[in-house]
Amino acid sequence: MPARTLTPVEARIVGALIEKALTTPEYYPLTLNALLAACNQKNNRAPVMAVDERTLQQGLYGLQEKRLAECFSGATSRTVKYRERLIAEFELGPAERALLCELLLRGPQTPGELRSRAARMHPFASLDEVMAALQRLAAREDGALVTELPRQPGHKEARFAHLLGDSPPALEESGAAVFIPAPTPQPESSSRLEALESRVAALEAEMASLRERLGSL
Repeated sequence: MPARTLTPVEARIVGALIEKALTTPEYYPLTLNALLAACNQKNNRAPVMAVDERTLQQGLYGLQEKRLAECFSGATSRTVKYRERLIAEFELGPAERALLCELLLRGPQTPGELRSRAARMHPFASLDEVMAALQRLAAREDGALVTELPRQPGHKEARFAHLLGDSPPALEESGAAVFIPAPTPQPESSSRLEALESRVAALEAEMASLRERLGSL
């Protein structure tokens, strides 16, 4: 069974991959640039993120380690592309994958919101159909994938959230883009970077000395 704890960036990546597989299959799997655009797009996202390429690559590495995404290059192209594996790993049906995708992309939502927003990936005939799919996701024998949240004051409908990791705190209602920085380099990486910088500096000094000697000839 794959790991269930995703970072906010990993959740956005796998949600975007599922979405594009269902809504624009002719352009799927996605190149790195297409995936970056999908993660940072402003519509159908809450919060809007500003993920950079390095952070995206680290998120993809994490998902591949968890067996929830994979990269490959086709026989007719050397371009590396990415596709999700979450749907196959958890054996989700069409209704469940559409709802989980929306929860990954937008965070907690009511059944009514999910019915409207997920319609582009799977049509729901009624709220009862949405609730039935949510209950299946919540009652899985191998562990719940969604949960019902406590009802908010002044709201009639309860909201549901995915259980694949934490969402960015207090950002659900914000319209501002959220910059997601790359993780701080580990000490080993920092040491290698410092060593590389020292080598570059030494080479630059050597080149300057060589140019000076050539100039005096």
